[in-house]
Amino acid sequence: MFMGEYNHTIDSKGRLIIPSKFREELGENFVLTRGMDGCLAIYSSESWNAFEQKLATLPLTSKDARKFTRFFVSGASVCELDRQGRILVPATLREYAGLEKDVILAGNLDRIEIWSKDRWEDNNDYEDMDAIAKGLQDIGAFL
Repeated sequence: MFMGEYNHTIDSKGRLIIPSKFREELGENFVLTRGMDGCLAIYSSESWNAFEQKLATLPLTSKDARKFTRFFVSGASVCELDRQGRILVPATLREYAGLEKDVILAGNLDRIEIWSKDRWEDNNDYEDMDAIAKGLQDIGAFL
């Protein structure tokens, strides 16, 4: 399980250091792809395989299901760490997530999210958590 929040920078070549606590969980090879809300997501091979299996159960006859699957799979790339504990983030993914310099790496259970610092601040204000918790309770979530 991934947890924690780390501030890092991405260099002009698109290289990003992965925090050592995350490296231990990721293993040798892992998957980087688009994430929801304008971030990127890193999955361990095991988590990616489980996610792929869920995507594979979506009906091919549904345009939304095809689009949803395409969103994650077409942007995915297998990564490995270099000797300095960095990955190379492809230009298309850097552009999608608006990654230029300051980034946030945030653990989110089965994945690591990579955010531009500006998008992180815009998307993660926690002032409305009471309303969100109430909404989750209303739909039968565990809260």
